[in-house]
Amino acid sequence: MEYELNLEQRMLRDMVYDWSVKKLGPLQEKIDEEDWMPPDFFRQLGGLGILGITIAEEYGGSAQGILMQVLALESMYRICPGLAMSYAAHSNLCANNIHKNGSADQKRRYLPEMTTGERVGALGLTEPSAGSDAMGLRTTAREQGDHYILNGTKMFITNGTISDVVLVYAKTEPDLKAKGISAFIVEKTFPGFSVSKKIKKCGMRGSPTAELIFDDMPVPKENLVYEKNRGVHVMTSGLAIERICLAGGSVGIAQQAMEYSIQYAKERVQFGRPIGSFQMIQAKLADMYCLTESSRLLVYKAAAFADSPEGQKGGKGTELDKLAAAAILFSSEAATKICADGVQIHGGYGYCLEYPIQKLWRDAKLHEIGAGTSEIRRLIVARELLR
Repeated sequence: MEYELNLEQRMLRDMVYDWSVKKLGPLQEKIDEEDWMPPDFFRQLGGLGILGITIAEEYGGSAQGILMQVLALESMYRICPGLAMSYAAHSNLCANNIHKNGSADQKRRYLPEMTTGERVGALGLTEPSAGSDAMGLRTTAREQGDHYILNGTKMFITNGTISDVVLVYAKTEPDLKAKGISAFIVEKTFPGFSVSKKIKKCGMRGSPTAELIFDDMPVPKENLVYEKNRGVHVMTSGLAIERICLAGGSVGIAQQAMEYSIQYAKERVQFGRPIGSFQMIQAKLADMYCLTESSRLLVYKAAAFADSPEGQKGGKGTELDKLAAAAILFSSEAATKICADGVQIHGGYGYCLEYPIQKLWRDAKLHEIGAGTSEIRRLIVARELLR
């Protein structure tokens, strides 16, 4: 069993972290206060060469796999979780899903510009009345000549206000319920596509989240992904990878919160000595370390399995499904606890906006909600254990 990253993996991890410290670190206050994203963010990532980590070289990617994608996300999440989440939504939820399930023509049309950052991607799954119950979505797609006509609303869409390409799920045969769902590649230029509002969030600021409206929107039939009424296949194969990638983000948040807390515990003096010398503070730091390292090993195991021949099959009822749900369940709850304890260690200063620990605290919570709530993840793990 191998517990150490190889040289190439360490180099990618360190490169993304150093870039994030240099380019995103000085912008953190503006990003958080104004819910602002640098306008050239995705172009910069394209220049850095990390938008196509899981994409084949013929489409502009580097074909390095899920573990390398996780390492890049973990490193960026340490400095700017909000923008890192937008990066994940683009490269994993949208581009990787098209790469995995799209036709050769679809890949040629969309992936090259997505790997350079010329086009921004998003995933359109969640709806106002369909969150954890993803199969309860109400967006419809009816056939009309050479097109499908989409009608419906998508909610909480990461990159919604800036996306050029959205992977959208809709019911092509509503009476068939889960067996009547299809996936489509939608462009913002299609008539009937609109952004109804940008959603204000307490955390993950800088990552634009929006509600999207499709009003008699024509989508060419060649933009149907995989097969008609096989959208659940696309959905389930993508959800496991999404969970693993976001779990890597939770590890990054946990790592940074722990480092802030260690630094503060060494510098803050009370009762004539650093608070790090008190056993109750030491206990919190020890728990932070154990939770962070446990999360990291579980997430890396899930990512490595996703890159294996067995893991690449994916889908509901597989070992990948169980590992992915377990990884995001454990790492997200660990990150939330670590950040909360970090705020406690910082005391009153931790509750002030001047100290970055509170931002990580606000950001961490979303990973217990997005990509399936902690409650849903527990059900998935239990289901697979009992299968």
